Amino acid sequence: MQLLENDNARRTMLSSHRLGQRRMMIQSPTAEIPLRSGASVGHGVFYVSFRIGSPHPQKFVLVADTASDLTWMNCKLLCKGCPEFNFSSGRVFQAKDSPSFQTIPCGGKTCQEDLVQSFALPDCPTPDTPCLYNYSYYGDRSASGVFANETVTVGLHGHHKIVLYHVLFGCTESSRLPPPFPDGVMGLGFSSISFAMRLADMFGNKFSYCLVDHLSPSNLNNYLSFGEPQHSKPQKMQYTELILHNSDVFYWVNVSGISVGDKMLNIPPETWNITNGGGAIIDSGTTLTLLAEAAYAAVMDAFIGTLTKFKKVEMPVTEFCFEATGFQESSVPNFVIHFADGAKLEPLVKSYIIDAADGIKCLGFQPPQKGDISIIGNIMQQGHYWEFDIGRSKLGFGPSSCILTNPKD
Repeated sequence: MQLLENDNARRTMLSSHRLGQRRMMIQSPTAEIPLRSGASVGHGVFYVSFRIGSPHPQKFVLVADTASDLTWMNCKLLCKGCPEFNFSSGRVFQAKDSPSFQTIPCGGKTCQEDLVQSFALPDCPTPDTPCLYNYSYYGDRSASGVFANETVTVGLHGHHKIVLYHVLFGCTESSRLPPPFPDGVMGLGFSSISFAMRLADMFGNKFSYCLVDHLSPSNLNNYLSFGEPQHSKPQKMQYTELILHNSDVFYWVNVSGISVGDKMLNIPPETWNITNGGGAIIDSGTTLTLLAEAAYAAVMDAFIGTLTKFKKVEMPVTEFCFEATGFQESSVPNFVIHFADGAKLEPLVKSYIIDAADGIKCLGFQPPQKGDISIIGNIMQQGHYWEFDIGRSKLGFGPSSCILTNPKD
């Protein structure tokens, strides 16, 4: 249950950015970053490998997060005006060992203007003092540090590598995050400071990933890919509109409704109205799927009626859990998310009737703790390949085992 309980600490963070000037695209097929489930350490997210610094890159494990923009990691930097060094867990980037590490001064335009909506703090005792940030999470959890530029090494398909210079990242010197939190977060949101946008600009304006079963062991990898994918892309793909706003970092989708057992549920249309405080986003950093109140109530009512023959069990994370003795997936009605342009997401049964403990299953939905935004979480995405085509504003998806025979790390 720990991997689900930790999801309560995860809440999306708003920020606003303009897309910067497009960089020259690299004539190479794909950049590939290993991607795996964090379930083996009790964490309900997916991890990516990250190499940063020079001349010898230091390796870290970060949460792949499509709903935030700042890539940050635990970092040790002894400097005047920097936050106190304090970590809850994880490895630590030693800034002193990397000559390419360079803090961003608080007195410059980057800190004063470009990073204001990325949680930059106004503290600036001298123009050369490092630009500080404080990423605040729900439930008194946070990550604080300094903005910096650094060299990052990324693998290419075919075992080659590319070195990226002056990559903006967060050197987090103080964090209050629940263990077992990894070394940091890779920000993949729609933003000019996002690592995803930096690489997508260079590799065809698109990125993709394929999420293995969220309970998979750590040695079962797939990839977070930039450019044309070399693995796992299904022959049969569906595409729907990817709604991108410069006012936030989210990947919005235009949902028209939800059906359970081939019956469309009675959910008010305004639930999915993005311009009126509703709508839905795709978020790899949230474990369960969060549904706005009206949608949540309708979905729970539709499923609970089919599960009443099982003994209900009280669990701390979801509303309805039950003893799974005699349970068969074939008896569960199908759950479908319908998009306005006709595409349909038909997740695996195990993506919405989830394993919570030995012999215990739960309905894998939660209501949002505030607001009316619905979030399609990573368990709902598992067993599918996902393609974020930024250039065409399209989200592609299709069923896939996501299992590779010889993944590299």
